[in-house]
Amino acid sequence: MIKELSTFAIRHGLIPIAYWILRLYLLMVRIRVFHEEELLDHLRRGGKGIVAVWHQRILLAVSYARRFREFTPALMISQSRDGDLIADVSRRLNFRPVRGSSSRGGREALAAMVAELSAHPLAVHAVDGPQGPRGLIKAGIIRMAQLSGVPIIPVYISVNRAWILRSWDRFLIPKPFSTVWVRWDEPIPVPATLDNDVFEALRLKIEKKMWDNQQGDDRKRGWGETLP
Repeated sequence: MIKELSTFAIRHGLIPIAYWILRLYLLMVRIRVFHEEELLDHLRRGGKGIVAVWHQRILLAVSYARRFREFTPALMISQSRDGDLIADVSRRLNFRPVRGSSSRGGREALAAMVAELSAHPLAVHAVDGPQGPRGLIKAGIIRMAQLSGVPIIPVYISVNRAWILRSWDRFLIPKPFSTVWVRWDEPIPVPATLDNDVFEALRLKIEKKMWDNQQGDDRKRGWGETLP
């Protein structure tokens, strides 16, 4: 259904209308944020970061993402029809879409993200997208951090009430008058050189850290549906 709606919106030029409807809808969702000041201070002092987020939670933070307009973050987006819609919405948030994913155009998109980070302070990456498996961090974000010299900054987004789509990631849509919690973690530096075993060990370590923290936050917020 989401794919059909995306195609319809693009074909009939309805993305601007859909964007403002989404903005108005998300005004009914309350956002609470933790440890944002540490991140903003890091960026405003010349630091950089690659934001690591679960694909399932992206929509929950759309209205909050406007807080980072001043940094014009880069965002890797798949070359799918759904990606066309997301790219248009991201531009309206003052994000810079970079098209590609692990399944299509990944090498070029990774190089473009690294180039973006050489000139700008912030990038955002859905660590288990665009097709999953859900909860499994792919190697791309580790390689991005290696090549750019920029640390990974996990963010955990929880909600107390949401609809769950029948997609591979069980995508979450916040219900009206729900509360979304956004919690920023500390930066994770990634060495420029790693052998294969150390690379995989680091990937698994970050995956477990994000998984455990997300599940812990979900339980604290009273949300039962979490990662696998």
